[in-house]
Amino acid sequence: MNYENIVIHIENNSATVTINRPSKLNALNVATISELHKAFKTLNKNKEVQVIILTGSGEKAFVAGADISEFAHFSVDEGTKLAAEGQEKLFDFIENLNKPVIAAINGFALGGGLELAMACHIRVASDNAKMGLPEASLGVIPGYGGTQRLPQLIGKGRAMEMIMTAGMITADEAYRTGLVNHVVPQTELLEFCNGIAQKIVKNSPNAISKAIKSVNANFKEGKNGYKTEIKSFGKCFGTEDFKEGTTAFLEKRKAVFTGK
Repeated sequence: MNYENIVIHIENNSATVTINRPSKLNALNVATISELHKAFKTLNKNKEVQVIILTGSGEKAFVAGADISEFAHFSVDEGTKLAAEGQEKLFDFIENLNKPVIAAINGFALGGGLELAMACHIRVASDNAKMGLPEASLGVIPGYGGTQRLPQLIGKGRAMEMIMTAGMITADEAYRTGLVNHVVPQTELLEFCNGIAQKIVKNSPNAISKAIKSVNANFKEGKNGYKTEIKSFGKCFGTEDFKEGTTAFLEKRKAVFTGK
């Protein structure tokens, strides 16, 4: 499949998806969101791919925000539809993907860009990265899940301050608050993320997808995370991965998982 705004590279059971709009600092427009949805949907079905790394092209930005020129004149109904469709098509879709997604934040991650990174399961930032939700300075609020995911990651008080001041924080501040898992030099960012990916690849794809589902359940209204965990734990016992993993352990060898 050919894409206009993204580039995909697959190697060693890992796919790297690069948002490629450098002249726009990789800003998210409707077309890019649609392409990302299609790409993640395709990669989710690709048995060769077990982990996805998401990053931006160039050295300045992961995603510098949403493309404001697209919605500056929207009505209430159009704005509501924009947020609803974006959340369903991309942000919630990534969060609930069966495969882990690592955000390699290689520069500015602002507005929709930070919301995109927060939808990923793991976040790694380059030391020059800056993050923020500047929507309030434009007379609007984050609409792609930012008001929900940011408090989950860094706590209500810090999230309120970031959203209401519309300010940016450094990569080190993001690490200190738990917004990102690691901070590394920009030249080492993708290599570091690939290192995490390869550690994940060694484990059971089946177990990992159930772990994602179980962790996410704790943050979903009407869901009981503990019950989801119990059910998912039990289902693992009926998989080939479980039989292989336990047999390999008892035979003192490395397991070879198939994801079945």
